[in-house]
Amino acid sequence: MSQLCNATPPGISVRQLSLTLGQQQLFSQLDLEIAGGKFTALLGASGAGKSSLMRVIAGLTPPSSGQISGSDGLPLTGRIAWMGQQDLLYPWLTIEQNVCLASRLKGEKADRDWAQYLLARVGLSQSARARPATLSGGMRQRAALARTLYTRQPVVLMDEPFSALDALTRHEIQMLAAEVLVGHTVLLITHDAAEACRLSHHLLVIGAAGIEASPPLQGLPPRAAEDAGLIRSQAALLKQLSGIAR
Repeated sequence: MSQLCNATPPGISVRQLSLTLGQQQLFSQLDLEIAGGKFTALLGASGAGKSSLMRVIAGLTPPSSGQISGSDGLPLTGRIAWMGQQDLLYPWLTIEQNVCLASRLKGEKADRDWAQYLLARVGLSQSARARPATLSGGMRQRAALARTLYTRQPVVLMDEPFSALDALTRHEIQMLAAEVLVGHTVLLITHDAAEACRLSHHLLVIGAAGIEASPPLQGLPPRAAEDAGLIRSQAALLKQLSGIAR
């Protein structure tokens, strides 16, 4: 069975990036480096431009100025997978068909072996023929995660994918994502400081002055909720977020 990510994934390089929508300048001349093969969390106050920045990186919104590329100097086009807060599963398709949606949209034959492997990885082998309406919210997000991985893209952008889940389910899906996304370049937007500290190799905070790095995290993710280093990192991150919100 093919690996989830065969080659060394590129990082994300952002140079002098600016975005103005209407009369509102969301960010100006941002410089940013996202490490390849690592999990990076991006936090900031509501309206700071986190989701807009991610949409620009994904190629969904054109920037006003600036450049985005992989750390290898090549465009990121065709190398990005996206996972959002809503699972966006098609209700008339089975879970397996939803996972294979990228092939369907391209008019290609679905790689059912790959889809079944991914469903096994996320614990949904027994639900492959089920319809989304019969699944819990956590199971639907598991299916969405499998669909994200199906495309075999090395860069994964995640816009608050766990925020609508209850606390226990959220923790379970976080741990699953940390496991199956090893070897990918992941950029996660979240408002949850604990989630960011638990899952990430690196933390970034966006504010009016641009991008700020947070103090280095101790150990490797995923970190246990009771880990003393995680608790200290979370406190420092909350203090930093409180400072930029004022």
